[in-house]
Amino acid sequence: MTHTPGMHTWHEIMSQPEAWEHTIAELEVAMPRLCEVLTSRAYDQLIIIGCGSPYYLALHAAALIRPRRGVAVTAAPASALWLDADALLAADARTLVIALSRSGETTETVEALRVARAAGATTLGITNYPDRPIAALSDVSLVLPAGQEQSVAQTRAFTTLQLAAMACATLWNDDPLALGSWYPLCDVARRLLASSTIAMEHLGADGAISRIALLGAGPRYGLANELSLKLKEMSLSDAEPFHPLEYRHGPRALATTGTLVVGLLDPVRPAREQAVLADMAAQGAATLTIGEQAADIAFASDLPPLLHGPLYLLPGQLLAYHRARARGQDPDRPAHLGAVVRLAP
Repeated sequence: MTHTPGMHTWHEIMSQPEAWEHTIAELEVAMPRLCEVLTSRAYDQLIIIGCGSPYYLALHAAALIRPRRGVAVTAAPASALWLDADALLAADARTLVIALSRSGETTETVEALRVARAAGATTLGITNYPDRPIAALSDVSLVLPAGQEQSVAQTRAFTTLQLAAMACATLWNDDPLALGSWYPLCDVARRLLASSTIAMEHLGADGAISRIALLGAGPRYGLANELSLKLKEMSLSDAEPFHPLEYRHGPRALATTGTLVVGLLDPVRPAREQAVLADMAAQGAATLTIGEQAADIAFASDLPPLLHGPLYLLPGQLLAYHRARARGQDPDRPAHLGAVVRLAP
């Protein structure tokens, strides 16, 4: 079969609403197992790990978790736990390690779980593929097959793992938000994909844009990191994430003609972030805002803020895809990358 550049990535982006429906159903079935392990009062420390996109998902997930006295919550690259465990694992602490991995066999994540198990930590592994090493090293293993992909750059895999991370956060937070109320998210996603595709195609084809900044605070900072990675992987673009108000401190020097500044707006208090975008537009930068209301791309979902996370990613994924195609890149097969990183022993 002849490969059409981007064919897999396009399908994986556009099929996310259906993948989310399957994933929410899987999470409903898995909820009793997750409840057994995700009890914040049973631990002194929670460490969420991943590599590449799953590390940025760990940043997102950790920011969704409400602080509790006496419980430390950390997001870290899996390599940090593997190679410098003493810096992360508190002595004599009751520790839960959540490992996020599309493939379930990334070397750093596998080795980090070995270290965690040897230190007496409880482990929860979440992946898209069954019968992989992470499952054998996890006290509780969750497999979400709807996120499986053929592309190297993660899109559908990321958002299905994201739904699981969101479910973990609700359990940790003792949040009563029932998974049955998550299904409308899939309909909003369908509408958002349909309504933003043309705008993202036009923006992606804009050859005047030479650099892209992605601004996100709180849980959206991890998502800004993820979208910057998508733009790097798919389209070989110069893209960097920032906290919104930090962008005024130094980085704004680059926000002139040729720069696109994308704001992932706070759903509750967007005014300060919108002001940053306005300042950058006054300097000559192009801007794009994504959020629940009063944004260039508005969800208008009427869903709780917890559920907005995956929606921010859809326009950004489309932008990365269309920018890659406009620049002659194949989003399915980014240069110098593979779907799994395996390191020699």
